[in-house]
This record gives sequence, C-alpha cells and structure tokens, in this order.
Amino acid sequence: MAEDQQGNAFEFSFESIDGTETIKLESYRGKVVVLVNTASFCGFTPQYKGLENLWQSYRERGVMVLGIPSNDFGGQEPKSEQEIKNFCEGAFNISFPLTKKYRVRGPNAHEFYKWVDAITQGKGSPRWNFHKILLSADGKLSEWFASSVRPSSSKLKNAIDRELRRLDELDREPA
Repeated sequence: MAEDQQGNAFEFSFESIDGTETIKLESYRGKVVVLVNTASFCGFTPQYKGLENLWQSYRERGVMVLGIPSNDFGGQEPKSEQEIKNFCEGAFNISFPLTKKYRVRGPNAHEFYKWVDAITQGKGSPRWNFHKILLSADGKLSEWFASSVRPSSSKLKNAIDRELRRLDELDREPA
C-alpha cells in the first residue's frame, strides 16, 4: 500500500470506449475498483475472461472492474476503440466498462497513471499489459499487481476481500 498519498483517484476521469460518456472515478466512491491496462494482441489477453469472471463474481459486493486499453507495450493494441470494443464483447463477452485507448506510462501518460507513478515512486506503474491497480472505496491506491497475477489469483482476490472487509467495518462504525 502506498502511504502518505497526495491526492485521490477520485480526481481523475476517463472517456468511455465509445466516447458517449466521461467515466469519473468519483462515481465509484464506496466501491473497490480494479483498473487494468489491456491489449488485444498480448500473451495475457486471455485474462479478459478472468476479469469478466471477477466482475461477475464481485460486482454485487461493491467491486468495479475498469479496462483501459493501451498500446504502450509492444504495439499490442493497434486497433481502434470500436474494434477493441467489438473484439472484447465478441471474443470474451466483456460487460465491464472499457475506456478509450490511453497511454499508461511516460510523459504522455494519462494523469491517473502519472499519479500512481508519483505516489509509488514508479513501483506501481505498469510494466506490461494487464497490470492491475486496486483502489480502496475511499479512492486511495491500495495495491498493484504485475501482469502475471491472474484475475483468479488468490493474491488479487484476497486483496479485494480485505478492501471489502475494510469497507464493511467502516459501514458499521457509528456516525
């Protein structure tokens, strides 16, 4: 967990993959959020299925999955947003939200990823496709997971469960 965080993830937003709405992370206040930079031509692309399973298993408990296509690693996401959307829905039956394609590293990275990079001193930044970032229900960076950590892994699920327990405890505290 990143300590002494400056700012909050709720300050950031993304454009939806079809360009019809702005996805404000603020709208996920009170939910645990898993953000994943994705790519269609990566060895980790089959993780889409696991991400959809994670979303289906946890969304009723207050977990949000958000896919952020990126072409930053090996040119493995060259498709247009419409092609990405069609591929994800057709090949993997994805129903969790996807954003338009963004840079996730370097000076032109989306501001959210610059924030992650700054507060983790580079340790939490994506090093490849399907890097997972876990946000707590209050918009703080909780943890991050390398691409090799599958959506079905106990490591990721235990971290999500821990954040959900923390949220439950906060809900039970007297006002």
